[in-house]
Amino acid sequence: MADSLISLFDAVLSDLDGVVYAGPHAIPGAVESLQRLETVGVGLGYVTNNASRTPAQVAAHLRELGAPAEDHQVVSSSQAAGELLASMLPAGAHVLITGSAALAHEIELVGLKPVHSAAESPVAVVQGFNPEIGWKDLAEASYVVAGGAMWFATNTDMSIPQARGMAPGNGTLVAAVAAATGKTPLVAGKPEAPLFHAAAKRLNADRPLVVGDRLDTDILGGNRAGFATAAVLTGVDTTYTILAARTDERPTYLLADLEGLYAPYPEVISDDGTFRCGEASAVAGDGTVTVTGAEDDLDAWRAACAAWWARFPEMPVAQAPQVEWRTH
Repeated sequence: MADSLISLFDAVLSDLDGVVYAGPHAIPGAVESLQRLETVGVGLGYVTNNASRTPAQVAAHLRELGAPAEDHQVVSSSQAAGELLASMLPAGAHVLITGSAALAHEIELVGLKPVHSAAESPVAVVQGFNPEIGWKDLAEASYVVAGGAMWFATNTDMSIPQARGMAPGNGTLVAAVAAATGKTPLVAGKPEAPLFHAAAKRLNADRPLVVGDRLDTDILGGNRAGFATAAVLTGVDTTYTILAARTDERPTYLLADLEGLYAPYPEVISDDGTFRCGEASAVAGDGTVTVTGAEDDLDAWRAACAAWWARFPEMPVAQAPQVEWRTH
């Protein structure tokens, strides 16, 4: 039997929601797949944009679900922001915190001094999600940013899921300061590279695989970091949206779920414009992909993606082809 996909990598950098769990419950097979990584000698890190929970709180939640999770295996956008600031500012520099106590703690851990007022002469502002933030906090950040201080954001997610529905995320708070100042922050979290680099560094990983369910955060961020990426179908994105993906958001691998890490990954063979994967094949036209195979066969979608992406290697915006299905 050919080697499993996971044998090519020394670590997995996994997203959480939509990959490990959906709401309060673990996705079927996910916990077992994560536990199995240790038996094949592959490291595990979790990457999250949530800057309001500490890594210890996230790890405790994962352990409740049965997943392997030491505190150090969780890398948050707050930690990535701390590392990013520490690489660009002198030790002891004053940083205005527009965010949570968890964010202030991460900034302190890297040898910088968290402050909460422009009067304390901050040389930088770091902005992270905190439901307690008010107008005065955003005004203070705006004064400091407009005054020429460096500006960092943990992440720019525009929405955040809550029990009652979708609520404004950190991106909306960042957008308020951007609107007031005309400036743009450096972003540490997904889809930017620093979060993934911080996670790989912590695991001493040279060949990590980024696994996620969202093209616009997980896959884009992993690609920007220069790592291999795998999209799973247990969360937000689907075979149709993945096929239509713009160039920067195209995953290296397409998996049904985390269990797919332990199967051999089928080779896609190109033969004069026909792309074959397993028993399936696909040919791309200007706006169509003709697939010979079954719609519920993942190999058919792998062939379709290979054909469409080869036809349009540079696609700045998502564009969905018409998919025509043919049986063998």
